[in-house]
Amino acid sequence: MSAVPEHTIVSASRLAQLREAREIIVHEGQALLGLARRLDTQFCEAVDLLAACGGCTMVTGVGKAGLIGRKITATLSSTGTRAHFVHPTEALHGDLGCVGPGDVWLMLSNSGETEEILRLLPIIRERDLPIVAITASDASSLGAAADITIQLGRLVEVGAHGLAPTTSTTAMLAIGDALAMVISQVRNFTPQQFAAFHPGGSLGRRLASVKDIMRSGDQVRIASESATIREVFVTLSRPGRRTGAVMLVDGDGLLSGLFTDSDLARLLEHRRDEQIDHPISEVMTVRPLTIGPDAILEEVLQLLGSRHVSELPVVDAAGHPIGLVDITDLIGIG
Repeated sequence: MSAVPEHTIVSASRLAQLREAREIIVHEGQALLGLARRLDTQFCEAVDLLAACGGCTMVTGVGKAGLIGRKITATLSSTGTRAHFVHPTEALHGDLGCVGPGDVWLMLSNSGETEEILRLLPIIRERDLPIVAITASDASSLGAAADITIQLGRLVEVGAHGLAPTTSTTAMLAIGDALAMVISQVRNFTPQQFAAFHPGGSLGRRLASVKDIMRSGDQVRIASESATIREVFVTLSRPGRRTGAVMLVDGDGLLSGLFTDSDLARLLEHRRDEQIDHPISEVMTVRPLTIGPDAILEEVLQLLGSRHVSELPVVDAAGHPIGLVDITDLIGIG
C-alpha cells in the first residue's frame, strides 16, 4: 500500500518569507510597468542610432550595472547587433584599443554619477563617439553628457533597507532586452540568422535547416503515381535507414502524392488485397503537406505536431521532391 500523504504544515516564519518574496516580485513588476508607461521617443532615437551603427555597440557599467551590461551585450550579440562589454577601469588601462570609429557607447549607471564612468566621458568625447545612457535622470552628469538618455526614473530598491541594486538593475535589464528586440526587428533579423549564432545545444538543433537533417538520395523512395503498389514496394526496397513513406510524382516529376507503410497495412487489414495491383494513385494521399529545404526544424516540429503526420516531403521551389523528414529523425530535438 502507498503511504497516506501527510498534510504539509507551513510555519509562520516560512509564510513570512513567502509573503516578503511575493511583495518583492510585485514591487519590481510594478516598477517595470511604470517604466514601460514612461518610455518616450528617446528610446526610439536610441534604437535608430544603434541599428544604424557601422561599428560595435560598446557597453559599459560598474558593479551590478556592469553585470547587467554583460547580459545586455550577450543579448545584443545573439540577435544581430555587434556588441562588446568594456569595463570602464580596464578601458582606462588599455582596453580602449578595441574601440574604433563608428562605434556607439551604451553606458549604464543608475545614479549617473559613477566615478569610473565619468572619467571615460571626456575620452569618448575626444573620439567624437555617440553615447546612449541608461540612467535614472537626464539631470545627472551622465544623463547630461549623453547624446540620448533613457531615463529609469526614481526607483525604490526592494529589501528591508533598500540599499542593494535590485529594482534599478531589473529595470536596466528590461530596457536592454527591449532595445535588443526592437533593433532586431528593425534589422529584419531572421530565425535563420539566429540559428547561425546558436549552433550548439537543443536550441541550435531546433533552429537548424531542414536540409541539414532530411533524408535524401538513396535514403528516400520516389515512384511514379502510375505504378502499382506491388511494383512500388518490390522495386523500391532500400538498405539501411528506410523511410516509412513513398513519394509519388507525376509525368513532370512533380510531387503528386504520398503513400505510407501505414496505408499499405490498412489495405490489408480491410481485405482490399486486389488494390495492390492497381495504380498507387488510386489510394495515395493527394497533395500532401510539404516543406522547403531552407525552413527551420522548429517549423517542422510544429507542422508534425499540429497535423499529426509522421513523414514530411521536402520539395524545391518548383515542387520536385528532394528529400523527406521522418518523425524518428526528430527524436530528442522536439
